[in-house]
Amino acid sequence: MRQIDIPLEKLVVSDLNTRKDLRAGQEDSGVDELAASIAQSGLLSPPIVRPMNGNYEVLVGQRRLLACRSLGWNSIPCWVRDDLDDADAVTISLVENVHRADMHPLDKARALKTLYDRYQSYERVAKESAWSVSTIRKYIQLLSLPEELQNRLTTAQGPAGVGALARLATTFSGADAIDVFNKISGFKQSIQDEILKRSAGDISTIDRLVAEAQEGAFNVRRCGGAYGCEIIRDVIEGTVTQSEFHELIRDVAANLQADLSKTKLRVAARDFWKALATQ
Repeated sequence: MRQIDIPLEKLVVSDLNTRKDLRAGQEDSGVDELAASIAQSGLLSPPIVRPMNGNYEVLVGQRRLLACRSLGWNSIPCWVRDDLDDADAVTISLVENVHRADMHPLDKARALKTLYDRYQSYERVAKESAWSVSTIRKYIQLLSLPEELQNRLTTAQGPAGVGALARLATTFSGADAIDVFNKISGFKQSIQDEILKRSAGDISTIDRLVAEAQEGAFNVRRCGGAYGCEIIRDVIEGTVTQSEFHELIRDVAANLQADLSKTKLRVAARDFWKALATQ
């Protein structure tokens, strides 16, 4: 990889860039604000590009490119990669962008699907993206939603919202999925997920489950006190496996930005199963 100054006229945004929706998550900070920051502090992080027919294809940093254009700059420094095929280009764009909260969930889903199509292994995609297998599956499942529901997706969903919508995608399809979403969308994501799980794909149960949710039947989500933890119930009933429980720990740790080593994971899981076995 080498860094050179490249005229803006020779820079083109790659079709392979995983971040398609530049407006996503930019309600409070858009290209204009980025341009102001660059004008004051300079371009601290040069875009990543690769040669393409006499020009350079921008794989990472398209918002930075647009910001510099708006400033009227003639050229900018870029990191040039000469060794990338299309799949490598998608991987780099994904790794650079996928953990950003302001990347549209569908962009993440499509990028993860591209990696899965390349490797045919969720574990390999997890290694490339530093995400858990369960999270990757959830994002890819969003692509099975009806187009009308995909169009409603925003960066506001977050991991919890993606989880509920992923379950919707695997539980209902077509018009049924839209109908169910309209009935449960007013609930918080954990309640949406519970309704979908209890429906077992039977749309005739949705109205009853919604009514129960409105009465507060599914608001028990905490451990200790007068209530049992629902994850323990799920484990006992066999609806959550040991491996899924391990993935849950990883996801929670990631959301909390906690440092969870393999040793800590094993200890936490071992203590949980040991305690469960002695009951």
